[in-house]
Amino acid sequence: MFADDRERETDAALLGEAMRIAEAMLFAASEPLEEAEIARRMPEGLEVATVLSRLKQDYAARGVNLMRVGKKWFFRTAADLGWLLSKDIVEPRKLSRAALETLAIIAYHQPVTRAEIEDIRGVAISKGTMDVLIETGWVRLRGRRRAPGRPLTYGTSEAFLMHFGLEAIGDLPGLEELKGAGLFDGPLPQNFVVPQPRDDLALMEDEDPLDEGAEARDDESLPEPEESNEMDALEDESLEDE
Repeated sequence: MFADDRERETDAALLGEAMRIAEAMLFAASEPLEEAEIARRMPEGLEVATVLSRLKQDYAARGVNLMRVGKKWFFRTAADLGWLLSKDIVEPRKLSRAALETLAIIAYHQPVTRAEIEDIRGVAISKGTMDVLIETGWVRLRGRRRAPGRPLTYGTSEAFLMHFGLEAIGDLPGLEELKGAGLFDGPLPQNFVVPQPRDDLALMEDEDPLDEGAEARDDESLPEPEESNEMDALEDESLEDE
């Protein structure tokens, strides 16, 4: 046997062992694992990205698939088999039009403040709308903008990526994809662009860290609507009138 053949066999055996280690770690984990955590258990000389990519290929046609969100990995039931494991029929709660528009603005423009969201939408946001998005876990408080009043900045969360099946926020559709989906009717304004979304965990230069009680103090100056759904409906009507 030639030396090159023996070396290839050794490399294949090393890769196979690394895949088994990663597989065991992911199955035993109760939540998605960071690449760095998996890498600490890998044999020397192997890149964790190579190991996980190969493992993902191996599971592509199985009943469970290996998924990645950001730098975290986890196993999930294959999408076409999910209905087989469902015992209860869950009636999903639909987000209001106001909440969907607000979520889209946050996803594409983050980090963004409440005032900036209202400026883009052209109407005020009810407290209930933002509360719903935060309660779902799709929107998170990032920090405070270095501006008068130190308003809160909002961004999307890891749960947002997982729910919508995105590996990274940059996988959100761009302008041409949105046009192809029929989401834009008629001519667009001149120089209209869709922002390149980003969700860096690190604060931007114009952001300060959150302090205690940030959410409560941010809402003190806002009138509490009696019914958030009613407020959302009024917002939607104002958009349609325009």
